[in-house]
Amino acid sequence: MSNGKIIAVFGATGAQGGGLARAILDDPDGGFAVRAVTRDVDSDKAKALAETGAEVVAADVDDEASLRRALDGAYGAYFVTFFWEHFSPDREKKEALNLATAAKAVGLRHAIWSTLEDTRLRVPLEDERMPTLMERYKVPHFDAKGESNRIFTELGVPTTFLLTSFYWDNLIHFGMGPRRESDGRLVFTLPMDDKKLPGIAADDIGRCAYGIFKQGEKYIGRTVGIAGEHLTGEQMAAALADALGEEVSYRAIPPEVYRGLGFPGAEDLGNMFQFKRDFEDDFCGARDPAIARALNPALKSFRKWLEINKDRIPRGG
Repeated sequence: MSNGKIIAVFGATGAQGGGLARAILDDPDGGFAVRAVTRDVDSDKAKALAETGAEVVAADVDDEASLRRALDGAYGAYFVTFFWEHFSPDREKKEALNLATAAKAVGLRHAIWSTLEDTRLRVPLEDERMPTLMERYKVPHFDAKGESNRIFTELGVPTTFLLTSFYWDNLIHFGMGPRRESDGRLVFTLPMDDKKLPGIAADDIGRCAYGIFKQGEKYIGRTVGIAGEHLTGEQMAAALADALGEEVSYRAIPPEVYRGLGFPGAEDLGNMFQFKRDFEDDFCGARDPAIARALNPALKSFRKWLEINKDRIPRGG
């Protein structure tokens, strides 16, 4: 593997990048090598990657010079930013600019940019169907990524634009799983009415990205949307009930109620779910599970993901 094409994996100690790093490491004859890019090379996750055969290097997405060093000699790179670390769309756009500028400077041959739709193309700022946030956004963590797509194009970086889906892992880490009511019942709440939500196991995003890299230049310049399944809240609740061994009820609430729940990012996520609900056909249509399965034959269904992760899902009040 040491002689393979180097893929610089940003977020290698996180969900998406970790999936890609493991996919490459699991395929030693695949022709690729992992360069895990992280701010802290001494973290437990970084050390674990090094022990399994990854090259681990330090870089900071806010420091373009460090990004150039991390990308030097690489064939490709997986670029992902983490909005929820700082809740700033302007900072996220600057991070994307730094990544694209560094990629162009080193002559990167294939970048995959983990992105999302710019919702303002569907719901302009003056549209009162959902509130405008931070004066310039409808769904800040979507819009900043979608707006940044043009940076890669304008700089001439050979890029595949990867549209991701709702992480089922959010049921573990973001408190989005079923909650226990005062009467003891478990209730799964989403502001999606009866519409379908494209979802995916977070590590499968990285494994789909590996499938794209293995295709060579086929996907450069293209937008690829992936999902494990498209499921309604009722279908997710039924699968949760089977996995957890007790009844789980689905509660659909209006997006405006979700926006008012008061946790950090509630308004952003409320608008996000409303966008997915109101534009179900387009949003689901852009994320084809068949494409994801072709890229990643081991793609997990929601029930398979639950089989693996059910004991990690909190069931608090």
